[in-house]
Amino acid sequence: MTVVTVENVHKYLGVGAQRTHVLRGIDLQASAGEFVGLAGKSGSGKTTLLRAIAGLIPLDKGRIDVLGIDVGQASEAEVLDLRRNVVGFVHQDDLLIQELTAAENVMLVLSAAGVSQRDAEAMARDSLTRVGLGELLDRYPAELSRGQCQRVGIARALSGERRVLLADEPSAALDTENSHTMFGLFRDLAEAGSTVIATSHDPIMNE
Repeated sequence: MTVVTVENVHKYLGVGAQRTHVLRGIDLQASAGEFVGLAGKSGSGKTTLLRAIAGLIPLDKGRIDVLGIDVGQASEAEVLDLRRNVVGFVHQDDLLIQELTAAENVMLVLSAAGVSQRDAEAMARDSLTRVGLGELLDRYPAELSRGQCQRVGIARALSGERRVLLADEPSAALDTENSHTMFGLFRDLAEAGSTVIATSHDPIMNE
């Protein structure tokens, strides 16, 4: 089953003399149970493509469909619902709220999706345990290493029953051991039926 379809996508960034044609007629299909790795030099548009799939930026031309929803034509509410319940996004920067613990950062997304407090706590604990942070649930971002903060961001994206995971350079702040663990998690998710699309310069992604 095809979950994500990208058809003839074009995107320009910047204005005037700085206007750059970042995405040039991109086509991509990703199915349930598939782990797609996107590689390329910096500035080639990998991050822009992921952001477009998540509905975070508009297209200049083309079409992106996620589980039957035309992201470019969907209402703001529909796109927001898509990100809350279907698409998880792992950013290059962890984007954690400094005043919340690791568990609370994960729970915040679940609560926004309508998950009860009790279930959100259990899901957050499970997600953080899966990325190796089960003993650090109550730590604040300032008490964690950069790599640990990135793993909290990954746990946040993994939480709930999201069917699509978009990961933008997810191993940038991780050491080799944790990178192996993280990409292993992504492969496990794909084997369980999720669609995973990741960008990375890390050769571990292709192992």
